[in-house]
Amino acid sequence: MMSSSADIEQLIARLPAEFSGKVYYVALRKLRSKTAAEDVRNETFVRAIQALRAGALRSPEALPAFVLGIARNVILEELRKGGRTDEIGDRDFAAAPDSPPDPGLRRAIEATLTRLRPRERDILRLAYYEDLSKDEISERLGIIPDRVRLVKSRALRSFRELYGRLTEASRK
Repeated sequence: MMSSSADIEQLIARLPAEFSGKVYYVALRKLRSKTAAEDVRNETFVRAIQALRAGALRSPEALPAFVLGIARNVILEELRKGGRTDEIGDRDFAAAPDSPPDPGLRRAIEATLTRLRPRERDILRLAYYEDLSKDEISERLGIIPDRVRLVKSRALRSFRELYGRLTEASRK
C-alpha cells in the first residue's frame, strides 16, 4: 500500500496527463462511440481516484495496470448495458464539427428534449450545456451523485429512443 497522502495526490495529478488518451482510445475501439468513450474515461478517473484515496494501489509502479483494469471494468459495464452508441454525435456532427447543425436536426433535438421528463432534461442540460460534473449537478439539484448518474443514463437512453422515433417518422 502507498504510504502518504502526498504520494497519492501526486499519482492522482498524473492520471489525466498519462492516461487520458490511452483510456479514451481503448474505450473508443471497444464501444465505437465518442461519447461512450468519454464517459468511460471520466468514470475510470473517478473510480481510480476513489480507489487511490482508499489505499487500493499497492505500489506506484502498478498504476498503469491499475488504471487499465478499472477502464476494462467500466467498458464491460457499458457493453452489458446494451452496447450503447452515440448515433447523433458520431454520425451527424462528425463530418463538420465546427459548423452548426442543420435546422431540421436542431428542431428534432429540441422536440425530443421537450418530450423528456423535467428532471431528465435538467440533468442533461447541466451535464452537456453547462458542463457540470456529477457532483456539481448533485449539489445543484439536491440529489445524491449516484442518482445523477442513473437518471442521466436513463435520460440518454430515452433521448435516443425518442430521437430515433422522431427522425424515423419524419423520413416517411
